[in-house]
Amino acid sequence: MNYTDIEYEVIGSVALLTLNRPEKLNAFTYHTLREIREAVDASVQNPEVVGIVITGNGRGFSSGLDSAVLVSVTSGKTPTTTDEASDELPGIFSYLLEVPKPVISAINGVAAGGGLILALMSDIRIAARDAALTTVFLKRGLIAEHGSSWILPRLVGTGRALDLLWASDKVTAEEALSLGLVDRLSEPENLLSDALEYIEKLAVTSAPAAIAETKRLVYSHLGKGYREALIEANVSQNTFVARPDAKEGAQALIEKRMPKFERLGKDDIF
Repeated sequence: MNYTDIEYEVIGSVALLTLNRPEKLNAFTYHTLREIREAVDASVQNPEVVGIVITGNGRGFSSGLDSAVLVSVTSGKTPTTTDEASDELPGIFSYLLEVPKPVISAINGVAAGGGLILALMSDIRIAARDAALTTVFLKRGLIAEHGSSWILPRLVGTGRALDLLWASDKVTAEEALSLGLVDRLSEPENLLSDALEYIEKLAVTSAPAAIAETKRLVYSHLGKGYREALIEANVSQNTFVARPDAKEGAQALIEKRMPKFERLGKDDIF
């Protein structure tokens, strides 16, 4: 596809999605959001892709919604509520939670508002040491938007989540790491290579189908009690132990070689 607001390429086992509105600190328009979704969907369907890395061009990861879009959505009209019967999760990047492949945000600069939501809804966040993060919503008269009231307490705890939301202070990458807001730090010049190498390592060591099921279980179990979660995990475990990937993993161990697992693509059911 020909993208205008993002750059997209498959490098080895990685789908690299780069936000490309650097003059606007990679702020999102509706067109940008559509392109991101299309690129993610293309990555899910491509069996060459084991995982997705999202980053930004220029000095920012993303400053969130473009100011023109923000003015439009705060015009005083109540937006249409998402159809409760729909399977689509509300929130601009909540669908990433259900993507069956790992999603890594490589945070190369400021991540604010919707830009922070993009990072939060990714599975792993790697930040450059000179990056900065802020929720910013309440400073715009808004609440904790797009699922941030759900994900933030699970990452950093209730009190810290409320502080990040209420005060909307900008936090450094070092502070974000200490809070649990990001998972790893990289030197700015190594950020992208570190993120790509993480996915390439998974491509060699881990079964894509098992990655997808593990991701599903982890997010699903965040809202379940231990009994329901353990029963569900046991059912899944019994299914996967009989799959070809498990046989290949055991055989590779015996033969002292790296396993060769099947990739996930357009013919797989997620």
